[in-house]
Amino acid sequence: MTYQITIESTGHQYQAKAYETVLESAINAGFNIPYGCRNGACGSCKGTVLHGEVDYGDYVASALTGAEKAAGKALFCCAKPLTDLTIECREIKAGVIPPRIMPARVERKEQLSHDVMALFLKLPSAEHLKFMAGQYIEFLLKDGKRRAFSLANAPHVDNILELHLRLIPGGQFTNYVFNEMPDKAILRIEAPFGSFFLREESNKPIIMVAGGTGFAPIKGIIEYMLHHNIQRDLTLYWGARSLQDLYMPALPEAWAKAHQHIKFIPVLSDASAEDHWQGRTGFVHQAVLDDFASINHAGLADYEVYCCGAPAMVEVAHASFVQAGLADDAFFSDAFNYAKPTPNVSN
Repeated sequence: MTYQITIESTGHQYQAKAYETVLESAINAGFNIPYGCRNGACGSCKGTVLHGEVDYGDYVASALTGAEKAAGKALFCCAKPLTDLTIECREIKAGVIPPRIMPARVERKEQLSHDVMALFLKLPSAEHLKFMAGQYIEFLLKDGKRRAFSLANAPHVDNILELHLRLIPGGQFTNYVFNEMPDKAILRIEAPFGSFFLREESNKPIIMVAGGTGFAPIKGIIEYMLHHNIQRDLTLYWGARSLQDLYMPALPEAWAKAHQHIKFIPVLSDASAEDHWQGRTGFVHQAVLDDFASINHAGLADYEVYCCGAPAMVEVAHASFVQAGLADDAFFSDAFNYAKPTPNVSN
């Protein structure tokens, strides 16, 4: 059985099979609506069901509250149609790049810090991955599970894929990568995914907020901008716990030194005495508010924000930035979930 889905704002219509989510069917039909994790945890795909009924699927409670659900909201990465639907959501102007499955060989690993590894993947000689800077790939594991990691390189380098992996205590896949993965290992990936990429139709100045390895997709976006000589004013805030967690600060420092339109502000939340840290401290989102919201009566109204990191950081940044004047449609995010979370809400 198929259902017709209509996007209210554009009038675009597409067909969805009963077993497909609203998001899956949109991607298959060539329509680009916002999404991030695809597992009901980040909330990036949240929209409104104006007409019709859905099966809400499994999702994390913090991503869709009871009040939001009562108001007609749904997470389109989880929700499946039960009838024809009319939905309200932002439709991204950039065209959809259909994800595809391909093999990738481990070219090399590079230890960036005590718990961050750069993994470089080589595609077959006849293959090139078309993607937008900031998107992510998924590893297809032998047990049927998937693991998602953001691309840290820009698309003009498309035969080598760069990923930044943080070692997660008890994490099966990251432990394998750090301690067991042989040289030249062959893996299967599917890519690209995600709607975290530069909105090139805008000329607004940009604030980028990275938490930990959330720096990876932001690195890709900045390298894309530099490659294409996109000179919008850009301020990068990179939050980490201690100095050792700021795993490659020399690179953004070099960007800022070489390009007047780029500023780099590292922020440590729990610097140790051994760090001898003289820079900014506290939560990274608060550093943004201190610099922009408290001294400017317009707050963040004239900016766009690209934010990537842990879900809690992304969530509090979104709420506080909107309160400080940022337009809701000027906040673009990718919330990192280290594996598919155990759902605590089910319909």
